[in-house]
Amino acid sequence: MTRTFRAPVADVWAAVTESDRLARWIGTWTGDPASGEVLFQMTYEGDEVGGETFRIDECVPPYRLRITTTMPKDDGTADHWRLRVDLAEEDGVTTLTFAQDLPDPTIAENVGPGWEYYLDRMVAAETGTDPAAVVWEDYYPAMSDHYRRAFG
Repeated sequence: MTRTFRAPVADVWAAVTESDRLARWIGTWTGDPASGEVLFQMTYEGDEVGGETFRIDECVPPYRLRITTTMPKDDGTADHWRLRVDLAEEDGVTTLTFAQDLPDPTIAENVGPGWEYYLDRMVAAETGTDPAAVVWEDYYPAMSDHYRRAFG
C-alpha cells in the first residue's frame, strides 16, 4: 500500500515513529526503542484491546522500518506479523510504502481494509484534516471482497 505526502521524508518518518504523532491516527508506544522492543497500544480499536510487543528488526531513519508484532491467541500460541514501512522523497513529495506479511491469507479480507483505513487516517492527520472523518464502514466490509479475491 502506498500513500504520498507533500512533506519532507523526516516529517513522514516522525509520523510513523514518534508516539505522540502516531497517537493522532493509530496508537501509541511505550518503552525504549534502543532495547529492540516497544509496547504498542492501538487507541482506536476499543478499550478491551491490549498492547502488543513490537520487535524492531531493522530501523534505518528516515527511510526504513521493519518490525515484528507478537499477538497472543486464545489457545496460548501467538501469531507473528512482519510489518514494513519504506519512505522515499523526491522533489518535496514523500512516498510511504507499507507492507505486511500474511502468514494466513484468509485474514487479508479483514487486515487489508484495516490498513487502508489507518493509512488514510494518517494522511488526514498529516494534512491537517480530522482523522475521525475517515469512516471505518467505508473500508469494512466494503473492501473485503477485493482483498479476499487478491489473496484467496
